[in-house]
Amino acid sequence: MQPDFWNDKRPAGVPLDIDMTAFKSVVDVFERSCKKFADRPAFSNLGVTITYAELERHSAAFAGYLQEYTDLKPGDRIAVQMPNTLQYPIAVFGAMRAGLIVVNTNPLYTSREMRHQFKSAGIRALVYLNMFGKRVQEVLQDTEIDYLIEARMGDMMPAAKGWITNLVVDKVKKLVPAYSLPQAVSFKSVLRRGAGQVIRPLVVGLDDTAVLQYTGGTTGLPKGAMLTHGNLIANMQQLRACLSQHGADGQPMLKDGREIMIGPLPLYHIYAFTANCMGMMVTGNHNVLITNPRDIKGFIKELKNWKFTCFLGLNTLFVALMDHPDFKSVDFSGLKITNSGGTALVKATAERWEKLTGCRIVEGYGLTETSPVASANPCGQLARLGTVGMPVPGTAMKVISDEGVDLGLGERGELCVKGPQVMKGYWQNPEATAEVLDAEGWFKTGDIAVIDPDGFVRIVDRKKDLIIVSGFNVYPNEIEDIVMAHPQVANCAVIGVPDERTGEAVKLFVVPRAGGVTVEELKAYCKDNFTGYKVPKQIVLRDSLPMTPVGKILRRELRDTV
Repeated sequence: MQPDFWNDKRPAGVPLDIDMTAFKSVVDVFERSCKKFADRPAFSNLGVTITYAELERHSAAFAGYLQEYTDLKPGDRIAVQMPNTLQYPIAVFGAMRAGLIVVNTNPLYTSREMRHQFKSAGIRALVYLNMFGKRVQEVLQDTEIDYLIEARMGDMMPAAKGWITNLVVDKVKKLVPAYSLPQAVSFKSVLRRGAGQVIRPLVVGLDDTAVLQYTGGTTGLPKGAMLTHGNLIANMQQLRACLSQHGADGQPMLKDGREIMIGPLPLYHIYAFTANCMGMMVTGNHNVLITNPRDIKGFIKELKNWKFTCFLGLNTLFVALMDHPDFKSVDFSGLKITNSGGTALVKATAERWEKLTGCRIVEGYGLTETSPVASANPCGQLARLGTVGMPVPGTAMKVISDEGVDLGLGERGELCVKGPQVMKGYWQNPEATAEVLDAEGWFKTGDIAVIDPDGFVRIVDRKKDLIIVSGFNVYPNEIEDIVMAHPQVANCAVIGVPDERTGEAVKLFVVPRAGGVTVEELKAYCKDNFTGYKVPKQIVLRDSLPMTPVGKILRRELRDTV
C-alpha cells in the first residue's frame, strides 16, 4: 500500500507527510533546538538537570576537544559505551558536531562482543564509563582505537557531591574492577580543555551516515545499520507528526517545550535513542534519564520527583513496576502518553497499566534498519490493542508472498517498509544489504503481518528465527556458533520460548561429546561469552537433535516439544 492509502485513516491533527527540507542535518536540528529552547530543561539524571543551553555548551566543548586535540576526521567512528547518564547526550551530540559517526555500544557487552563491533566499525575513539574500564583494557590491543575518554558517574554533579559519588561507586559498592588505561583522558578534562574552542564548520548532507547502529545478523555476527542524518531527521519528524494528534481539548497531544518524558530504556538502543535523544530534542522537551531501571525501588522514588507526562517502556518494565507495592503511590495525573516498543506488549499488562495509571499504552513497531519507528498506534482511546497501529506519515507498507508477489488487504505475508527512515544499508556489507533492500527502496522486515482494511497492521509471526528478550534481538546462530566452540559440545540448537517477564527467553539444547558436560559448566561458559540478555535461561542436554536429511537442525520441531 502506498502512503496515501492511510490518508483518510489518520487521527485529527496528524499531518499526512513530513517536510524533509526543514533541516540540513541532525546537527542543524540540534543547534536550532538548543537556541529555541535555551532555558528549558533538556536532560535530568542523578539529581542534576541541564538546560538546552548547557547541553549546547558542553557538547560544543566536547566537539572542540575532538577537533583541536585529536587527529580524528569527519567520517571517523567513535563508540559511545555508557548507560543513561548526562554524559551520553553530551558525547553523542558533541561527536556529531565534530563530524564523527557515532557507534552506539552496549556497556554490558562481553569482551568478545566488543571486539567484533569495534573491529567491524573501525572504531578510532571510545567514550566509556570507568565501571567498564577492565573490559576496555582486555580488548584494546585487538582494535584500532587511538583515543579513550573516560567518564565517571559523578562527572556532571557539583564538585563535592561528584567526588563522594565516585568514591562510593568505586570503594564502597566496589563497582569498578581494577584496570590500567593510562592513555585515557577524563570526561571532565575533555570538557574543560575543549571549552571556548571554535568548532570548525561541517559540510554534511542528509545522505551522510550519522550513526552506525549494530543489529544481530542471521549469520550470527551483528551488522552495522548505516543510519543517515536524513533517516534520523525523518524519524524525529514522523514521531512529532504522530504526537500532533489532537487530544480531547482539540490541541496537539505533545506540546513543544512542555513535556516531561521518563527515559528508563537504554539510549544506546535505537528505540530510546530516537525517542529520547532525537525525538524529544526536536520538540524541546525534558528527558528524565533512569540509569539503573532494574532498581525498581529507586526508579519509583525518582518517578515521585516529577509530574511526568510521557513514559517510554516495554512489557518487562511495566510488569516489574506494577508488581512493586510503592507503584500505587506515584502521581499519574499528568501522564497522557505511554509508549511501548522493542518487544510485543502482553494484553494483560496493557489492561493492568491502564487501570492503575489511567493511561492507555500505545504500541508501535520498528527495527534498527528503520531508525526505528515504522508504525505507531494512535494515542488514547483510538489505540487498538493487538496491532502495531498504522505506518507513520511518509511511510508505505505492503505484504508479499514467499515468491515476492504483492498480497492484498487481510492476507498474511512478509511485511515490507518503504520510507525516508529506512537505512542506507549495512556497513561494508553489500551482500547483506541486497538481501533485505531492493532497488525501489523496499525493506524486507522478516516479520509476517496482515494489513487490515481499516489500515491497522498486525504482526502475526516471525519469518526469521529471531528471539526478542526484553526488547533486545537475540539471533540463535550467534549463540550456537559460540556454544559449538566449547570442547565438550558435539551439537546444539537455540530457540525462543515464551517468558512472562521478558516476553521471550533463550532455550539451549546441547548434545554433549563423549565425556559429557554439565548444565552448570555450560551456564558459566555462556555467562563468560554473552551479554546477560543472550545467556540461555534454560539449558537441556539431549542425545540428538531433529534434523533434515542434509543435516539442518529443525528448530520448529524443537519448539513443538516445549
